[in-house]
Amino acid sequence: MIESIRKLCLALPGTTEDVKWEDHLCFNVGEKMYLITSPDQVPVSASLKVTPDRFRSLCEHEGCSPAPYLARYHWIHVDKLERFTENEWKELLHEAYKLIFQKLPARVRKQISEQQADPE
Repeated sequence: MIESIRKLCLALPGTTEDVKWEDHLCFNVGEKMYLITSPDQVPVSASLKVTPDRFRSLCEHEGCSPAPYLARYHWIHVDKLERFTENEWKELLHEAYKLIFQKLPARVRKQISEQQADPE
């Protein structure tokens, strides 16, 4: 499942990946995180940005809870990736990406959009 999620993330314009805190694979847009995973843990877990409404509803979903340190910014923690289907992950990832992308400075959003429109 982690490879499917990785593919979904890397297909989003301007997405980069890096490792933070020694063992967390993070996906970013404009150098801002929208998904944090722990691929070396069993089961693999993840934390991601969601809307305030979705935050409330997902916190009631089995295996989901407010993300440590990030809950005040409406991030949820999913205890294992299999809690959601690939289609549900796709929807959640698109939403997380969009929430972060919209907060980026206009010049950064423009650069990402131009890169997408003009692949080398």
